[in-house]
Amino acid sequence: MSYRDTYEAWLASPALSEAEKAELEAIRTDDKEVESRFFDQLAFGTAGLRGTMGVGLYRMNVHVIRHATQAFAQVILEEGPEAVARGIAICFDCRNNSDVFAREAACVMAANGIPVRLFESLRPTPELSFAVREYGCIAGINITASHNPKEYNGYKVYWQDGAQLPPKHADQVAKKMKELDVFACVKTCDYDEAVKSGKIVLMGAETDEKFLANVMAQVNDKAVVEKVADRFKMVYTPFHGTGYKLIPEVLKRLGLKHLICEPKQMVVDGNFSTVVSPNPENPEGFYLAVDLAKAEGADFILGSDPDADRVGIMVNTGNGEFKVLTGNQTGVLLLDYLIGARTRAGTMPEKPVALKTIVTTEMARKVAEVNGLTCYDTFTGFKFLAQKKDQLEAAGEGNVIFSYEESYGYMLGNYVRDKDAVTAALLLTEMAAWYFDQGMTLYDALQALYKKYGYYAEKTLNLVMPGLDGLKKMAALMADLRANAPTEIAGVAVKQQKDYQDGSVVDVDTGAKSTMELSGSNVLRYEMADGTSLIVRPSGTEPKVKVYILANGTDQAECDAKVAKYSAWAESLKR
Repeated sequence: MSYRDTYEAWLASPALSEAEKAELEAIRTDDKEVESRFFDQLAFGTAGLRGTMGVGLYRMNVHVIRHATQAFAQVILEEGPEAVARGIAICFDCRNNSDVFAREAACVMAANGIPVRLFESLRPTPELSFAVREYGCIAGINITASHNPKEYNGYKVYWQDGAQLPPKHADQVAKKMKELDVFACVKTCDYDEAVKSGKIVLMGAETDEKFLANVMAQVNDKAVVEKVADRFKMVYTPFHGTGYKLIPEVLKRLGLKHLICEPKQMVVDGNFSTVVSPNPENPEGFYLAVDLAKAEGADFILGSDPDADRVGIMVNTGNGEFKVLTGNQTGVLLLDYLIGARTRAGTMPEKPVALKTIVTTEMARKVAEVNGLTCYDTFTGFKFLAQKKDQLEAAGEGNVIFSYEESYGYMLGNYVRDKDAVTAALLLTEMAAWYFDQGMTLYDALQALYKKYGYYAEKTLNLVMPGLDGLKKMAALMADLRANAPTEIAGVAVKQQKDYQDGSVVDVDTGAKSTMELSGSNVLRYEMADGTSLIVRPSGTEPKVKVYILANGTDQAECDAKVAKYSAWAESLKR
């Protein structure tokens, strides 16, 4: 069917409400808008679905949610009766329609005979990962678009280990979505009846307490927090999202006396009315928190994104001004602190391991190895970090104390298999209090780490390629880099060309070929003669190609100069 045929089929469907039909009628004469909504289904990948909300096949709405859930239900049913009996956990964030989408997903699962555990109200993403593991569920669903703008929503799927869906199962769901009619295939039921009959069981405070008990068990040095509690002040913002409840709770249980929550952003709001983007990576979102920190004399600001899986911090630079630390910098600080804290507490396991992704700073490897830890790389995404953790620990080859990626995600403990802003907030605050007791801010601490381990700088450039031809442009860029592999970039020789698609490594000088441990991902990497690593990968959730610059040098100025030089090359890739 053409996109016009699909558009007419939707208009004629009795599944649509009058309001939905009116929305479609309003775009009848706008052919480009019709095409953008009906040219294809939203792609279902290992991260599930993500897109702007609206009526249409290529939009996030109740019909697409039901369709995806029916496909997912059939994948679970094919696992057999024992898997089905384990049921599924479902969670949702603060976004507009998230609660509606979660109920719709619950009703489809229940109608297919799969028991549902649904959170009674919005909860952090890591608590969903925890619930899957805690209750022995076969799978999980989370309705969230993480830190995307307010127009977006998403559908994240999890498997029995509490990590996001592995490629095999994601491919099965995607295949079934192609086979099943978006309307006719769906089984659903009445929500209230399903709750009444026990097909849908609501989760609340009892699950929170189980989760919080695990989080609080990660504390290393409560005594130092208590020691500085009368003087140490911090500001917290949940950016209108799910962190508003549990993060202040764990910080109070840690012993904080002066936790100052930004009042406007403590209000749950799917429109994110006080920020352009609810992303802790963006310094501008912290403006209210900065004003509050200056007024209250706080040195430390912490913010979690809408689904509370990512966390960002701002630190006082010593002159009353606040600076956002990057995810790379925050992770290095936390890794170094955890090594010291666990050593002091006598809780460092045998064969300790740190995990990072291939696009995360090499400074993390330096910190780990100097301190006797082994550091492994994985592909981008916490499902890969979780997979590596399980693999190492099951084989007795190592015990992972910390996993992180540069995009503000950190995983600790054994009770979640995804990014966890709740636990990270706890330990970042403990770390800030420990340095406060040493007479240092986290900015001071970072400078000390550079002096100890060497200077590093990183930058991620997003080459946005929107529109219907965006995917084609992204594919063409990657194909061209493979066909014409660069031997020189920005006037510097390329030493090695690495292709994570097939795991190949080419030594540019000699032409010698070898292979890496990692393969099977559409990522290219160039190791430069000046020690810089350049990585190019298409985003899995947004229409953009990401270029990562990982530099090191004898001082910060040298690092920054390398980043600037390679940034110009990265920008030239956009067409």
